[in-house]
Amino acid sequence: MHRFFVQPEDISEGIIRISGSDYNHIYRSLRLGIGEEIIVSSGDGLDHRVEIRDFQDDAVITVIKESYRNENEPVLEVTLAQAIPKKSNMELIIQKCTELGIERIIPLNTERTIVKLEGKKQDQRRERWQKIAEEAAKQSRRGRIPLIDQFYNLRQLDSIFPEFDLVLIPWEEEKGRGLKSVLEKVNLQEKKRILIIIGPEGGFSQGEVDFVQKAGGIAVSLGPRILRTETAGFVTLTALLYQAGELGG
Repeated sequence: MHRFFVQPEDISEGIIRISGSDYNHIYRSLRLGIGEEIIVSSGDGLDHRVEIRDFQDDAVITVIKESYRNENEPVLEVTLAQAIPKKSNMELIIQKCTELGIERIIPLNTERTIVKLEGKKQDQRRERWQKIAEEAAKQSRRGRIPLIDQFYNLRQLDSIFPEFDLVLIPWEEEKGRGLKSVLEKVNLQEKKRILIIIGPEGGFSQGEVDFVQKAGGIAVSLGPRILRTETAGFVTLTALLYQAGELGG
């Protein structure tokens, strides 16, 4: 069944109004008709099975037939601070991390970040990336759309560290502490809010890693092989979900 997202204000007294690009998709692309059913999520963890009742000039009017809790959201609330990679790799990262269950993605500028976006270009990219996250959330039947947050510089990140129970910074130069050993010592049923910080193609500088660790972060190794920036976030997130029993366990 086709799935769509709406804002909470689009729901009133058992009626859900779907507008914007989703209206065009339902009416013109899918050619759904009155009486057909779709799934609508309000982004708060609730799914609604609805019936199409009317097509207005700019909106599809639907009636709620059944509401139920979406069970596809992971117990962990993971944020990925991702150094902006070259080309379209950020889109791949957003798509795949959304499928896995990421909560929020922070575009990150670091000392060695090659792609530098400013002002209006940042807004344009965030808008596009948010749409990619929405489409991936629909495809993976999630109950929430991950937030594509504002751009941060690495040395601003410590301002949000208090939001998290655990801050991890995978680093290829870390030799003594592996991700596995760290996760084995953490109760992920209690420490649910986690920040992963991933560097750019050229990696983090020693000064950047020192900064994160002094602010409370933990540098970890992802093994002896050097992973690309677009791979490291997937691997870390997958390891967290596996340890928490979220991958079919």
